[in-house]
Amino acid sequence: MLTTEVKQQLEFLEKELVDEINQYGQLMTAPAGTTLLHEGQYVKVIPLVLKGLVKVYISGEDKELLLYYIKAKESCVMSFSAGRENSPSRIYAICEEETTLLTLPVEQVNKWVNKYPSFINLLYNQFNLRYLDLIDTIDQLIFKSLDIRLYNHLKELSRLKKEKLLKVRHLQLANELGSAREVISRMLKKLEREGKITQHKDGIEVF
Repeated sequence: MLTTEVKQQLEFLEKELVDEINQYGQLMTAPAGTTLLHEGQYVKVIPLVLKGLVKVYISGEDKELLLYYIKAKESCVMSFSAGRENSPSRIYAICEEETTLLTLPVEQVNKWVNKYPSFINLLYNQFNLRYLDLIDTIDQLIFKSLDIRLYNHLKELSRLKKEKLLKVRHLQLANELGSAREVISRMLKKLEREGKITQHKDGIEVF
């Protein structure tokens, strides 16, 4: 059963659809670091983030590359695509912080796409958001130097988490940007000399 608070978050959907989500959907809360989806996994449920933050990335040859974050009232279109086609996932999804999710069975999602305009609009909006995210990622990779990419990444993570002091390790940043820990450490020192960040023993303060 959905709580009153969750139903209020879904007010942009038709009442009949919310009733069906109440019947078929399941609420779950996952702690930071929880892997929600890994490469090669078949998707059985589509997640809708209600609270928290999920990062989506690809991995290959001992490196990772962050694709985008999923915030409240957003979903993962790549999960939707894999679930709809019954094909293995090509991405990983991990909770960046404690996250509350509403999981929707793929078979029901396929029915709702054909039945409810508001659900179709939700998915179209998600495809548009993710498309813009990926365009930004490509732009960063091709046209921005690593120190600028790193600073932009820290600024965005600070904005999303609403924290000035980020408790993030150099290795994590290296993985997310497809680099090496030693290189990221040098770039952080450069950003610190430029007055853009301050490194503390318990995290990185972003200005």
